[in-house]
Amino acid sequence: MATHQLPPEKVVRMLKENNFTKLKLFEADERILEALLGTDIEVMLAIPNYMLKKMSEDLSQAASWVEANVTRYKYWGGVNIKYIAVGNEPFLQTYNGTYIRQTLPALRNIYEALRKADLESEIKPTVPFNADVYDSPESSPVPSSGDFRAEVRDDAIEIIHFLYRIGSPFTVNIYPFLSLYGGGGHFPEEFAFFEGLADPLRDGDRLYTNVFDANLDTLVSALTRAGYPDMEILVGEVGWPTDGDVNANLRNARRFNQGLIRHVMSGLGTPARKGNIDVYMFSLLDEDAKSVLPGTFERHWGMFEFDGKPKYELDLSGSGEAKWLVPVEGVPYLAKKWCVLNPEANELLDLLPDTIDYACSLSDCTSLGYGSSCNHLTVQGNASYAFNMYYQMNDQKEWACDFNGLAVTTDRDPSDDSCQFPVMISSAAGAGFRWIYDGLVLLGAFSVGLLMMPS
Repeated sequence: MATHQLPPEKVVRMLKENNFTKLKLFEADERILEALLGTDIEVMLAIPNYMLKKMSEDLSQAASWVEANVTRYKYWGGVNIKYIAVGNEPFLQTYNGTYIRQTLPALRNIYEALRKADLESEIKPTVPFNADVYDSPESSPVPSSGDFRAEVRDDAIEIIHFLYRIGSPFTVNIYPFLSLYGGGGHFPEEFAFFEGLADPLRDGDRLYTNVFDANLDTLVSALTRAGYPDMEILVGEVGWPTDGDVNANLRNARRFNQGLIRHVMSGLGTPARKGNIDVYMFSLLDEDAKSVLPGTFERHWGMFEFDGKPKYELDLSGSGEAKWLVPVEGVPYLAKKWCVLNPEANELLDLLPDTIDYACSLSDCTSLGYGSSCNHLTVQGNASYAFNMYYQMNDQKEWACDFNGLAVTTDRDPSDDSCQFPVMISSAAGAGFRWIYDGLVLLGAFSVGLLMMPS
């Protein structure tokens, strides 16, 4: 979720210039779909969780959605829609079971709507699951012991049976970063990456040198136990954030994503399932308004900055030559002005803590946290950062840089080598859009794409 959005036609142009060929939209949006008209970009189009209830209860709702967002764009020179994602992680434990019984009926109705539109052979519905729907028991913590969690097993297998019958993949979101983040210092850091530097996990005659493979093969075992050993698997989200945590930085993000790309491009697969791995990399752009309930890193998954600038070099081809990706071009910015602490406000400094809290509560100060890119700033620097974020997110309005005399505007950039004080893009440029949950995508060993979401 972002407060200021890039124009969809400029983003689509950037995708084409980077040779991204596949894309995931987390919700249908007319202007984004229109920007994709005439391109060869393969699209996964998602139905958000809040729509599952009405989709599950009324076939006509599903049919109307398919007509408005799929059939309308399926013509020669239209939009190349390949998958419909029914919900996103609907079995997530934090939802307390809200969507579990809605998912399969919604899936069936979407498939029936596709069938009635004579699209069921070329467009397949799927359900992106979170990776905690399966695990291995404490008594045998290896991938070959994987099974679906008892409390969701029956419901998950019903969905799997339906997906298998109609020829759709099982989609799962896997986050090695979260294994490290939530490991309480006990998770081996090197096991999150792909260089093989961690002590391997032995599972019979198989060796696992990274948690991605171990997680994916735990799913393979769970599917095998359920009676679907050859079920197609699609990794719907995987990535690494660049800020908001001590392990979330540019170095680790580039290291993980480059390692993942090489792993996928190798075509070797995992110890339990050889061959290509289809992967959507999360995410394309940073999101300054996304919920930070899971952690302040949530706003920093992007491989590109909020304004479409690439953060680091990557080799997407597998040739061994890393290079900067093509940025979004022609981005309209606000004036080169910043809001900083007033150097003459010494008598008001006792107001500073509460004022910083206020500014941060209505903007994005996640880069100030422990281990983050701006954590080294002084108290005065923290104030300037908070004031500027509030000022930029409010489109540089004059009233947004006052704070009872504590703040002033400047045309001198207060950024340093590691901490960037941004100038926001013009809110009018992408009015009405949220390019959220965006991401690069690798589907199969040879193609790339991205993940997006409109409002």
